[in-house]
Amino acid sequence: MRNCIIVLLLLCVVTSCKTRNAHRKKDRDNTIKIDSTFVLEDDSNPKDVNDPIRNKLPFFEHVLVPPQFEQIKINSKVNVETGSFIPTLDATIYMEKDKKVWMNLQAFIINVARGIATPEGIKGQDKTSKTYIDSDFDYLNNLLNVNFIDYKSLEKILIGRTFVKLNDSQFTLTKNAQGYKMASNVNQKFENEEKKREYKTVLQYDNNYDLLSVNLKDVLSSDELEISYSNWEEINGIRLPKNVKIIIKGSKNSQILLENTKFDFSKMETPYSVPSSYKKIEIK
Repeated sequence: MRNCIIVLLLLCVVTSCKTRNAHRKKDRDNTIKIDSTFVLEDDSNPKDVNDPIRNKLPFFEHVLVPPQFEQIKINSKVNVETGSFIPTLDATIYMEKDKKVWMNLQAFIINVARGIATPEGIKGQDKTSKTYIDSDFDYLNNLLNVNFIDYKSLEKILIGRTFVKLNDSQFTLTKNAQGYKMASNVNQKFENEEKKREYKTVLQYDNNYDLLSVNLKDVLSSDELEISYSNWEEINGIRLPKNVKIIIKGSKNSQILLENTKFDFSKMETPYSVPSSYKKIEIK
């Protein structure tokens, strides 16, 4: 089942891309609520380094721009650290916007696992143990020690977009030589049918508005999730990171490192079927 778990973890961080578009617009899925007394200033930069930026609108217009693509294919080298030996994996990841994220994993040129995520949920199969899962997003949330991942937020994570809502009154934006820092001044609350959790949230961006890291720390436990991106490049007009890292701390600890080696924007087939001999793993 370990490889099946790897599939689902990787679905959360497999890649990232971000579009530069001359005609920028706000992300419709990430509503910006700005108080009616909010005043635009001529200069959005603070007078002193690390002073809060009061006019966040130019920043929002850059970081909340929706990506412009239909599909993307990524070849990656994947290293997973869980305390047990797992060989370096070769991953093929394919995403169709708003529809699905598909992944195939190989070890030593042998197919070991396959997974697919859609708005309805997540499926994964471990070919080595002949087992499979068919679950909603609660399973992925449990793996990541959080409780707010759904398909929309999953896609934003995969394409390097801001996947937490940036309410103007609840975050402080500062600027320094390295770029921008967006830190919550009010605990971010996420509630589902099973649990309610609160997080301290910090996002880091470089001077070009590329997302560098997102850190969410549960205020009532040791659970913490950090996703970071580096070595951004522009390919076919889209910003893409060559390296992605996810770190999970707390009740579960693991780390996943991706080296994205090739990007392709053509369509491909994404077969997924479970042999009748496979045993379903019940999610508890």
